[in-house]
Amino acid sequence: MACRLQPYWLKGRLRKGQALANLGKTEEALREFLFCLALDIGNKTAKSEAQKLLLSLFSPIPGNAQEHLPDILQLLLPHSRLKGSLLNSVGSGGTSHNLQRLLKVNVEHKKSFPAHEEQNVTSLRKSVQVTEIKRDCSEAENTHASVPESAFLISEKCNLLKRKCCSEDMRSAEVLCKRTKKGTIDAKGSNAGHHISFEFVDPSDLDCSLCMRLFYEPVTTPCGHTFCLKCLERCLDHNPKCPLCKEGLSECLAMRKYCKTVLMEELIAKYLPEELTERRKVYEEEIAELSNLNKNVPIFVCTMAYPTVPCPLHIFEPCYRLMIRRCMETGTKQFGMCIGDPVKGFADYGCILEIRSVEFFADGRSVVDSIGKRRFKVIQHSQRDGYNTADIEYIEDQKVQGQEYAELLVLHDSVYEQAHTWFNSLKQALKSRILSHFGPMPAKDPDPQANPNGPAWCWWVLAVLPLENRAQLPFLAMKSLKDRLNGIKRVLMFMSRTRSR
Repeated sequence: MACRLQPYWLKGRLRKGQALANLGKTEEALREFLFCLALDIGNKTAKSEAQKLLLSLFSPIPGNAQEHLPDILQLLLPHSRLKGSLLNSVGSGGTSHNLQRLLKVNVEHKKSFPAHEEQNVTSLRKSVQVTEIKRDCSEAENTHASVPESAFLISEKCNLLKRKCCSEDMRSAEVLCKRTKKGTIDAKGSNAGHHISFEFVDPSDLDCSLCMRLFYEPVTTPCGHTFCLKCLERCLDHNPKCPLCKEGLSECLAMRKYCKTVLMEELIAKYLPEELTERRKVYEEEIAELSNLNKNVPIFVCTMAYPTVPCPLHIFEPCYRLMIRRCMETGTKQFGMCIGDPVKGFADYGCILEIRSVEFFADGRSVVDSIGKRRFKVIQHSQRDGYNTADIEYIEDQKVQGQEYAELLVLHDSVYEQAHTWFNSLKQALKSRILSHFGPMPAKDPDPQANPNGPAWCWWVLAVLPLENRAQLPFLAMKSLKDRLNGIKRVLMFMSRTRSR
């Protein structure tokens, strides 16, 4: 698009050429780099890229290179100056000899070029320097313009691989690494009938560009970029585009299904077993740490939550998308819920929620159906990857016996009837809304101390009562069921008096 809007913009042409080169479209990339040199003959980047592409065109040709010069020149049809100079350079004895020696070394040698072959590479590069081409070779162009591309050259062009820009002494090893990523090496480590040693493979060549660690559960996007599964998901939490090329991945995000790149996994397992073992160990340690429900427990700072009471949530913030996904991946399916605090960030008491189901939407949002499980007290406030965490200890009611238990039963039955009467006195529309959100009022428990958190109906009534969060929080912290019942009784009496007025 940039090149169409500004055809003579050097930077746009240069970027297009680099993109085509990385896609293996050597002919189109070379044309773009030569166009860049026509705009600015002193551009070092275009000059270097054009040299590398010319070398990649020559390197697959075995035997006598001059037999295939018509095919090579066919690629350079629009560039008479380059083609003519190339003919003159290869036609000279010394350079032709160097070219043939270079091609032979490139085919037969498995390791880096020796010192004496390095001189030949340098000589060839000098012979094809784009900036030093000065002659007008229209006659040579007319001679070779009608020569069609041979089947051999077409086959070779289809198999061209992108190469790293690196020092000459490591070029051979880098080519092996890049061919590995393209899957051109078979299970026995051979390529095109030649044995290839894998001793030069650098583990960093198989690193994720997001976490800078070895690929773990690698997945490849529709645009062709590979990342760790967890790294890609975290990026899509913030932006539904490829982290590298910015191509839209909304469809991939909507499906919520990622296919692992099996070839990449097999290559890592075969050639980098030690690095893979270490990477797996780090991953398992991270999962174990995330699975701990006493230390660094994820905290959702939102609303009041109570044991046994449903708490549906709409998740749309990136940090909470990550938090919910981790809760599902670890298998705990649990996180803490606290109300906000202007000083500490979130309150000192909360409730653990358990995820019953998650429904994802195409844009990355989700609706979580959760229910309260246990109460807790915050020991230490902290954060992790953008969301809040806490070290916690769980709270349980203190049990009573004898005369205190008998009094507790009487109080329990009395407050239950009071709450039941108050709820039935509400308008039908309000009752319907409460029932659709919280469900029906739980039945009275035969033994109010059977549950460490107390009777379920108490928490249901507290969730339904129109109290501010700050007024509800003390009930969550109470360890005495008697105190909690007396508190509910006072609130219900106040609500009744207000209603009667």
